[in-house]
Amino acid sequence: MKNRQKLSLIISVAVIALVLQFIAHQAPAAQWLITIVGAVMAFGMLMGMIRTLRSGKYGVDLLAITAVVATLAVGEYWAALVVLVMLTGGDALEDFASRRANSELQALLDKTPEVAHRVTDDTITDVDVDSLKVGDRLLIKPGEMVGADAHVVIGTSTFDESSLTGEARPVEKGVGDEVMSGAVNGDQIITVQVDKLAADSQYQKIIQLVREAEARPAHFVRMADRYAVPFTLIAYVIAGIAWFISKDPVRFAQVLVVASPCPLILAAPTALISGMSRASRNGIIVKTGTTLEKLADARSISFDKTGTITNGVLSVDQVIPEGSTTNDQLLQLAASVEQGSSHILARSLVEHVGAQHLVPVSDVAESTANGVSAQVDDHLIKVGKLSFVTEEKLSPQQQTAVYVSCDGKYLGAITFMDTMRDEAPATMNCLRRLGVDHIMMLTGDQRQGAMTIAQQAGVDDVHAELLPADKIAALKQVPKNLRPVIMVGDGVNDAPSLATADVGIAMGAHGSTAASESADAVIVKDDLSRVVSARIIAADTMRIAKESVLIGIFVCVGLMLIAATGVVPALIGALLQEVVDTVSILSALRARRGKKRPASQLAGLKADIVNA
Repeated sequence: MKNRQKLSLIISVAVIALVLQFIAHQAPAAQWLITIVGAVMAFGMLMGMIRTLRSGKYGVDLLAITAVVATLAVGEYWAALVVLVMLTGGDALEDFASRRANSELQALLDKTPEVAHRVTDDTITDVDVDSLKVGDRLLIKPGEMVGADAHVVIGTSTFDESSLTGEARPVEKGVGDEVMSGAVNGDQIITVQVDKLAADSQYQKIIQLVREAEARPAHFVRMADRYAVPFTLIAYVIAGIAWFISKDPVRFAQVLVVASPCPLILAAPTALISGMSRASRNGIIVKTGTTLEKLADARSISFDKTGTITNGVLSVDQVIPEGSTTNDQLLQLAASVEQGSSHILARSLVEHVGAQHLVPVSDVAESTANGVSAQVDDHLIKVGKLSFVTEEKLSPQQQTAVYVSCDGKYLGAITFMDTMRDEAPATMNCLRRLGVDHIMMLTGDQRQGAMTIAQQAGVDDVHAELLPADKIAALKQVPKNLRPVIMVGDGVNDAPSLATADVGIAMGAHGSTAASESADAVIVKDDLSRVVSARIIAADTMRIAKESVLIGIFVCVGLMLIAATGVVPALIGALLQEVVDTVSILSALRARRGKKRPASQLAGLKADIVNA
């Protein structure tokens, strides 16, 4: 029976009992009705608690069960009824709180795209999203959701990616831009080409992470359960002493009706679910409550370089023309020839020059792993490796580059480099202000390039030229006084490190599936400053969870001591306990809301991070 149904049953019994006692003047019948229903409910709770214990979890209703039995045994049947209302009402309220706190996560599951409009020649066919293949072209109508990760091939439109990235502002997408499954099209018809199967899409990855987050238990809840063990013993001791001194068994029942650990147990999971929901709204999928706890206490953090501190995209750095060739001419020729290539450097070139500046080409031929050639104004232009474009004996550039020739004559080189994310320096500064004392870079790249990026970003401890096993060793060497340690990465080679760290955070917007699966949290929006958001949300959530638990403990202990004197009747004590339950849950729900941080603490970050 569901908690809401149990609550409805108890309320129905209460109404009938009230009619029997105060209208029909049949007090014995009312007492027998409440006693029978209460005994059955208490027995059911006892069986449920035993099953919970056998499954490896902690049963938390022992005090409440004892309170029901004790009040029924001493004839305080109205108090027993209020305790039953309290228990079933508290559970129903917890269900409501969980549903409300989890609304953003559930929205992902509710909006899974199912149908797509596949374009074949001049025919448009509605097909199941799961039947899509890489290379299929899809028509996305205004207001529709993208069914699979793709890129735009015809048209321009804006897309709402708020359910994926937490970014409320629509993002404009044009030809060549990537669109994630789950994004909602704006007011223009657009055609996209599928890049990944629907099952492998970003949206499905997020849904899978959500399901894991809902299914896996939270460590702090188990901590709260451990608090309940001494709390239970204290309650029995106080109740036993009150009974012994007063020689009245009613005193034992009076203490126990205010000693229910419900606020203690309801507060922690409600706060954690609320914190995970808040993280989801900010573009961060947190898999477990344990992750929030460790994030809140983290003293060290490690970053991969490429794709994490840097943009992970090689952009044009230097243009080095030869002879009379100008910079603009060299860039225009190279980008025009490369415009049909899928190579990462080709995309960077075309983006740098701009589609409007490209010139017509013909007879395009791509040589795998070498380069591309094409005819431009009756001249053969080659772009690619130095040995591919010319037979001249020249020295290659020291960094990544493409070379250009015209009819075999060398025209020059264009070099590329990975640039640091704009938000990286502010992210490091803010993490230090939030209590992270040790910031490292763990990268497989060369030391010189790593040191340059680390200096720009504000990272002090740099470990370069590392294999995946070396990264794991570096994480294990972090001393205990600087733990927990966080690892932030995005590539396949980061997956072992993410699993080894106390908390692994994957940059999931463009990162690998392996990295996301092995991480404890995934940043959906491609924004490094979301690491700061994760730290803020975790700290706030754990603070509120602990506050709510302690409120429940101290208020209940105070009520027990007062009830031990006999001044609180069992019925009034039961009503007070219901109030305590409600206050504890409402206190825990505060974890859903953001808290504005001082600008000095989070200087350099956007307003949505400050208010995360």
